[in-house]
Amino acid sequence: MSSHARRAPRGNRRSTLAAVVAVGGLLLTAGGVYAGLNAVATNTTPQAVTSGTLKLTMANNGVGFSQSVTNVAPGDVVNRFVDLTNGGTLDAQNLTLSVADGTPTKLTTDATNGLHVSVLACTTAAWVVNSVTNTATCADVGGPTTVVNNAALATVSGTPATLVAGAVAQGSTYHYEISLTLPNQSETTTNGTLPSNTIQGLAASLTWTFNELQRTATTTNS
Repeated sequence: MSSHARRAPRGNRRSTLAAVVAVGGLLLTAGGVYAGLNAVATNTTPQAVTSGTLKLTMANNGVGFSQSVTNVAPGDVVNRFVDLTNGGTLDAQNLTLSVADGTPTKLTTDATNGLHVSVLACTTAAWVVNSVTNTATCADVGGPTTVVNNAALATVSGTPATLVAGAVAQGSTYHYEISLTLPNQSETTTNGTLPSNTIQGLAASLTWTFNELQRTATTTNS
């Protein structure tokens, strides 16, 4: 018997080669399925986009809230003057006033006998305050406008009082007189002893907060 390996018939070799070529062709075809033309379009000048700002600032007119209020008696009225400016780039809406007491007592928790606040608005210009003559004047024809009328601090602390219902234009300034008063009431101190549940001898530490909201969001087509 010959020691040489038996060669495959020539016809079988050709069939095998043809099969390999066919498989290679299929692989090339499959690889070419994702090839093709592509087109894009872009804006030649980058589109600039900026976000707006919402800013509310307060300035004292006269002493404002920087001066303490002492020895208030029933019926007293203490006026302070502030200017509020919507200084951002966005219009705002719904300007409100609330108050918080750092050491709550009957002065700020009693809606009847505790402190009350009123707010007058001068729209033409800032209030003219003269501490020497103890006067304050508003240039509005017909006088200032009442925007908050004798609201209890006990109420304002939980439900902010509305100063402007609606639009607060960008760049606008509002001039307010904030009046703090202790309502008229009667108490009797006997032999130097204050009555129970008294309004006398109490202290409050007030933080006044003015708040505005962003204008209503808009959709712009152009």
